[in-house]
Order: sequence, then C-alpha cells, then structure tokens
Amino acid sequence: MHEMTKGGNVGLATLSEDTGSLMVSLSWSSASGDGDADVSVLLLGADGKVRGDADFFFYNNPAAADGSVQLLGKTPTANGSEDRVSIDLTVVPDDVESLVVAASQYGTGRFGELDDLRVTVADRTGEALLGFTIADAGEESAFIFGELYRRAGEWKFRAVGQGYATGLAGLATDFGISVDEEEEPVPADEDETRADAARPDAAEGAVAAAAPASPGPVAAPAPVDEIPVPAPSAGPDPAPARRPRGPRTAKKKVTLPKVAKKSLAENDSWRQARLFPAPTLKSDREREMRATSVLLAVMAQVPEFGRRLTAAFGAPAGRMQTFTEVTLPNGDTPRRPDGVIRVERAGKLWTALVETKTNGNPLRSEQVQDYMDIAARRGYEVVITLSNDVALEGSPLVEVKTDGRRKHKVTLWHLSWAEVAHQAQLLIRHEGVGNAAHAWLLQELLHYLQHENSGCHGFQNMGPAWVPVRNGIDTDTLCQGDERAVAVVESWERLVRQVCLRLGGELGQKVLPVQRAKRGTDQASRRAALADRLCEEGRLSAELRIDTTPGILAIAADLRTGKLRTSIEIPAPEQGYPLSWAKRLVRQLAEAPADLHVETLVEGNRGPRGTLERLRPEPGDLLPKDGVPINGFRLSLFKGMGSTRGNAESGFIRSVDEAVDRFYAGVVAHLTQPGSTERRSARRTSAPDPAESAVLS
Repeated sequence: MHEMTKGGNVGLATLSEDTGSLMVSLSWSSASGDGDADVSVLLLGADGKVRGDADFFFYNNPAAADGSVQLLGKTPTANGSEDRVSIDLTVVPDDVESLVVAASQYGTGRFGELDDLRVTVADRTGEALLGFTIADAGEESAFIFGELYRRAGEWKFRAVGQGYATGLAGLATDFGISVDEEEEPVPADEDETRADAARPDAAEGAVAAAAPASPGPVAAPAPVDEIPVPAPSAGPDPAPARRPRGPRTAKKKVTLPKVAKKSLAENDSWRQARLFPAPTLKSDREREMRATSVLLAVMAQVPEFGRRLTAAFGAPAGRMQTFTEVTLPNGDTPRRPDGVIRVERAGKLWTALVETKTNGNPLRSEQVQDYMDIAARRGYEVVITLSNDVALEGSPLVEVKTDGRRKHKVTLWHLSWAEVAHQAQLLIRHEGVGNAAHAWLLQELLHYLQHENSGCHGFQNMGPAWVPVRNGIDTDTLCQGDERAVAVVESWERLVRQVCLRLGGELGQKVLPVQRAKRGTDQASRRAALADRLCEEGRLSAELRIDTTPGILAIAADLRTGKLRTSIEIPAPEQGYPLSWAKRLVRQLAEAPADLHVETLVEGNRGPRGTLERLRPEPGDLLPKDGVPINGFRLSLFKGMGSTRGNAESGFIRSVDEAVDRFYAGVVAHLTQPGSTERRSARRTSAPDPAESAVLS
C-alpha cells in the first residue's frame, strides 16, 4: 500500500489496473469511546464549486442517482469506527473535475479529540491502494481528508488534511453549497434563568461557539497540476460550529407512514394478503430457496436497495439482474449456487455468486471454497455468503484458500439477514425510495424476514459453549485461558452487533458498538483478554454509541446473579446549579419507569442514589450532603436474564433485546444532548409529505 504525506498526490493507474470502482474508508478512534464524525462527499466542477446542491452527499443525501457516490455507513473496528464511501469513477459526469472527501463533527466535538485519523482507498476487490494519516488535528470541527481529481484523462488522489473551525457549514459554504441553518426554538426553563442568561446550557441542546482555528492549514506546496481546495474562513469571530440542515432534494422520496391505516377486517383473525407468504414453508431447503428468491427479486426491482447491498462489495452502478439455482460446471460434479447477481455497466459485467443459509444453519467451508474456485475460473468478482450469523473482524465464519497465482481476484463477503433487514428498514422508514411501489415491496420483504417461519431472524444462538461456561462460572470452576470463554465472547459480540443493526434501523440513526482497546491490539488478543475477564468476574459487558444521545448506553450481563443491567451516564452541565440539574433530570424522566435507578456521580466515591419513584417528589436527595462536586448522573434499569442459549421466550438473546428496547424507549429517548434538536430536524428534510407517502401498510 502506498503511504502518502500531506499535500502529496498519486495517479491511481500507477497503483492498480482496476480503479474504476473504489472504496474510500475514513477511520478514527477515541480513548473515551464517544468520538464520532459524519462523512460527506462533494462533486466539484472546473471552478472548484459544486454544480448544485445535489452534488453534496452527506447523512441526509447519501447516494447519487447515477451510482457515482454512495455513503455506506459506519462499521466498528478494534478501537473506533470506519466510515465507507463507494465511488464509481466510470459514471462520474464529464463536467465533474474532482470529488472532495470530508468529515465533520457536530456540537462541540473537535477532531483533535479523536485518534488515528486516516483515509484509505481500496479497489473493487478490497485491496488497499493508498493510505493517508492525519496527525495534526486540533480545534477543527470539519476536515477534508482527500480529493480525487482528473488530470490529463487520469484520476489522481491528493492527500489534503485541511481543517475548518466552522464545521460542515463552513466547509459546504466554501464549495458553493447553500446552507440552511434555521434553528428550532428551545423553551426556557424557569429554574435555570440565571444560568441560561450566561451561556446556552448543554442539557437543552444548545451548541457552544467554536474556537477559531489557525488561519490556514500548514501543508506541503501543492504540485502544479493540483486542483486547489478553498482555504477555510479565518475571521476574528467565526460563527458557531453547526451542522447545516443541508440542501433539499428536488424530488421527494417515499417512506411508509409511521401509523398504519385502520384495518378493514371484520376481526383480528383475518390475515392480510402477503406477496411473500411464509407459513407454508416446511423444510430448511424450502426456506433457503424462498428467502434467496425473495431477496434477489426485490434487489433487482428496487434500485436503491439493490445498489445499497452490492455497492459495499464493489459492484458498479448499472442494470441489475438476479437469478436462482444456476448450474455451473465444476469438474465431474456441477455446482448450483443459491443465487447469482449480475450488474451490467457500459458493456461490462460484474458477477457475484450467492450462498444462502437460514434457520441458524452454518456455512460449510468446502462448499464456499468450491464457489470461490468456480468464480475464479469464470472471471466472476465476488462470492457472497448470507446467513443468520454476524461476521466479526478477525473471526471468519468460513476458512477458504485463494490461489495467489491467479491474475483474476475473487473476494469473499458475508452478509447477515439482520443487515438486510436493517437496510430495508432504513429505506422505507427513514431515507425513502423512488416510489410507493418500491416502498411496498421493501415492506413485504421486511415482513417476510420477520415472520417466525422464514428462518431469517439473524443471530439466534449463543453456541454450544454457552451452557458449560455459565455452569463453570456458577461453580467457580471456569479458568482463564479456556477456549469456550473465547467462543462466548465472540457470540456476545455478534449479539451486540445485531442489537445495533436492529435498533439503528428502527431509529434511523447510527448505532455502533464501542470497543475500547489499546492501539495496535489485534482482535484475537482483545477477545482473549475479555474472555479472561469473563472467567474472573463472571460478567459480559458492552457499550453502544447511539446518534443524538447524550452518553454511551452500557449493557452488563452478570452470569453469577442472572441479572441484566442497562445504564447510561449523563455528564453534569458546565454551568448552573446542582439542584436545578437534578430537577431538570427528573422532569426529563417524567415518563420513565418508576424502578429506574438514579445515582449521582462524584469523584472517588459513590454518591447519593435511589429509585425514580422515590426521587420524583424530592430531587434534592440526589445532591451530596458534603457539597462535593457532581460529575454527572448514572441511570440504570435491571432485568432478569434468560438462561437458555437461544432466542426463545426464556432465552438469553431475547432478554437482552427486551432490556435494550425498554431502556431506550423508557429512558434514553427522553434525554437531550447538545445539537440533538438540530440533528433531528436535519433528518426530517428528507421526509416526504404525508400525501406523497401514503401507501398500504
């Protein structure tokens, strides 16, 4: 991989023969686990400006209609997250001279608070071509990581590393975007009148003004063939760093109404007709065939959905056709993959073989190996495995060998049914699709996947090591170094990833697991250390970072006591009075469960605590008697833990899902954080009018 320095540039053709389709990854980490940023891409003309607002791709406008740019979202890494963008250079319009890849933080976040800021560019096979690490981030709230640009008919990449103190709004304005920064009014609170007069209170969603950055980035002189990037504004009084509400697309997209229309059925026993019925399925083979056919058919008919699933695998934007039960030669015994996906673009074909498993059945290495060999011989690009399992970095679901002597490369990708449902949910509930028929098709697909007889329910089994490990913890006979404990830790991570996918799809927000590890720690070592802690403490724990929430949602499963604890820590406001903090918190939790446990966080000791039921009439009981400073508050709910390893009513997986759902709906949803009002209003800019989204539900 070619490592770049700030200001440097390189021609893509010198790094690979196949650079028409690229995967650009922006990554960062945070020691506290709460660092986050949003990726954006701008298409620029010869004048260094966008041709129109539609050339600005960000969280509220994630994909180009021609498939040239698609924001694929975040994936967790060992100690942070990676945000990926699919870029198809073969379909970039001729009047676009460059693509700027940037990221921004909202509220008071600064890139200097993040570690390991890096951009990586890979070809369609996933092979990394170049990388650039930013080491001088400071008070900037937006950063240009790099730029793809044309020069003499060739695409090049420039390592930019330029920051803005004025956030995404300042960056977008410099490139010709019209930014709407209208705020929603925030009601005043009589208890905090004096404090609010002095500063915007963090608990009410106000954003503090950003400190100015240096007048401009310190960069190596740009080569003469570079396309200059506008310098950031550097006035004496920069505007507060804000997230722009962003351009509105000209054509509104269709989402399903949140409230279903009243049923015309005479009684509840009447079943609505479904496009993809599931009750008649009787065998695993039937489930696999039906699930594969249903998914591939919807992918081909709903371009937004098909493109979203295949772009991550390097597929170009083009005409898609899908097939099932295709017979392919393989020596004396022909093979029949469950499905084939073909995408045609400019006379070239991209092909993926699909191997499907349902109902918790495992993938077989020898079967996948055969498909990898067939794909290599026939010049296909990808083999996609699809099952209930969730893939983990550093822990492959199947082991395959690749022949390095072959010129043609085949990549292996895994997709879980939970990810399929997640993407469908995002499109039909939050981001929208092209028309009502497409929204209805996605709804039918989602209904099929969620049917109890479809076999497509995602991760459902903690594995054979679950019971022995639980018994070993109960009898205090489980020793460090036990491989069964590592297997349980991996299953726990898969469950947590699935919880993030499900919750993120329902909320329309980014939900990612937080992984705290020392820089450079590999996944195997990290999981081994967690397994040793499980043996010692008898507890599994995880943290989730949910967009627009004021803290990290923590989950702890105590295998000794059989209790699940969900909690969140809220930092104390920077100004105001402790009594007003306590009163405001209790008011925010007016609809929370009465058994919610509230604890005051103080330095070096446990502070006052009690249930919400007891604290409602007397919020002052949360204040320390000795007047020590308050660092924040911890909110917790406790629930009995399921004992069995599966997803049955009494299963551990079901109990974790229920605990997270109850805590988010009953507690977290009522909390506010800086920038949350603005962020939610920005997401609403893509929502359609009710008249345009009225479809059958």
